[in-house]
Amino acid sequence: MRRPGSRLSTASTPAGRPARRGRVARREFEYVRHGTVSIIAALHAATGQVIAEPIEHNNSATFISFLHRLDQCTDPRLKIHLVMDNGSSHTSRATRAWIAAHPRITITCTPKHASWLDMAELWFSVLTRSLLRRGEFTSRADLTAKITSFTIRYNRTARPWKWAYDARADHARYRTRHPATATAGQPLQQTA
Repeated sequence: MRRPGSRLSTASTPAGRPARRGRVARREFEYVRHGTVSIIAALHAATGQVIAEPIEHNNSATFISFLHRLDQCTDPRLKIHLVMDNGSSHTSRATRAWIAAHPRITITCTPKHASWLDMAELWFSVLTRSLLRRGEFTSRADLTAKITSFTIRYNRTARPWKWAYDARADHARYRTRHPATATAGQPLQQTA
């Protein structure tokens, strides 16, 4: 639900010429660090649209403020189901009390090391690949403005994410690639 520390930097030397066709792009490895910006986001599973905003502090007051914004932005006839990690701002006493006072909001917490179950992480991946990884930002305000612009552009063409993982097909692929381990209960043949 949040992504701390999006890197804010500029190259120490100006960018060179763009790569020619068929050549690998080059990038200066030295950069001047200007700080970081933390972002909190929620992805609407039915539309694929994102509500994202930069945050100054990752605490329960900031998170409750974001939950209030989601509550205000969502049709009152709809229920809100949030999937998120067990971060301290998500599980604090104040956050639990606020959620208890808003019964249309339900929470599912992901297990540790399972952030891939949080669909907002898909959007953070797109943000990272499309904007942050090769971006150069001159200030926190510049980075914040570019993230906001990216989010607006993204929402114009957003579509629902389709969960495409098929465990049976993945297991079948594994068994065809690893025939020695495909027969369960059989001892593995040791090669000399």
